[in-house]
Amino acid sequence: MKSTIVRKVSLSIALTAALGGLTACNSSDASGSSGKDDKAVHKGTTRVSPIAALRSAERSTDGADSAKVESTTSMGTLMDMKADGVMGWADGLTGTMTITYTGGTLADTMRRTGSTSMQARYLSDAYYARMSDTFARQSGGKHWIRYAYDDLAQFGGSSGAYLKDQMQNTTPNQSVKLLLASGDVRKVGPETVRGRRTTHYSGTVDVADLATRSSHLSAGQLADLKKQLTTAGVSTEKVDIWVDGDDLLVKKVEKGELTSGTMTSTAYYSDYGTKVSAEKPPASDTADFKDLLKAQGAAGGATS
Repeated sequence: MKSTIVRKVSLSIALTAALGGLTACNSSDASGSSGKDDKAVHKGTTRVSPIAALRSAERSTDGADSAKVESTTSMGTLMDMKADGVMGWADGLTGTMTITYTGGTLADTMRRTGSTSMQARYLSDAYYARMSDTFARQSGGKHWIRYAYDDLAQFGGSSGAYLKDQMQNTTPNQSVKLLLASGDVRKVGPETVRGRRTTHYSGTVDVADLATRSSHLSAGQLADLKKQLTTAGVSTEKVDIWVDGDDLLVKKVEKGELTSGTMTSTAYYSDYGTKVSAEKPPASDTADFKDLLKAQGAAGGATS
């Protein structure tokens, strides 16, 4: 008979791992329109507007293909977590991360499975999470859980479709796109981040006003972004990013008001272009999320 802990953790890991080291909210391609406010001169001289600087940062960060990532995320009483690893986005999202739950109800749940830390692997078609020995004993002896993105969309309804999109498409440059969507981007000024000279930019996304903002995104892009933010329960989100002299994202901070409380996510990016190797775990030690759900249903409401 399966433990209810298996069900709780299986569902929670799929949701929260999507936040680890990446960005809280995804957006459509922002590389489109330009105009007089989008004019810039070459690197090394002063750009006319922050919009031009952000567009250059979005392109450079997207083209870098991979980076080392360190992040912390807090979601009210639900969880506090930290993550570090390497992520690549040249051909879909791939990478490896170590995710540690440091507080909140999810950390308590993880602790009951024998560990508050887990390995995570992102591949083109699925996300894999390695659980503890205690969890393996409670779930048929397998340590790894495979979350196929298509299954997440199928079982999770609209939120599952959102999660699938997040897991497959979220990259560091999405924070830049989200800032462009705010419509009120401002240049805060030069700052040093972990010894690197950067320029700080800031803006706030108000979902209710998103469609009327002069955000330099198309109407279709704005509508798509608004739908994604609304699905995630976001009403407002403040975005701050720090960009270095190579037009690469060095740091991002997102603070959002969700229906469930306040979310804060901070990430640092370094070693752009680093090698990324994410291998599929052994099939003999992997349980499919879909099969675990079926087993839970067959258990018929077990409580132990």
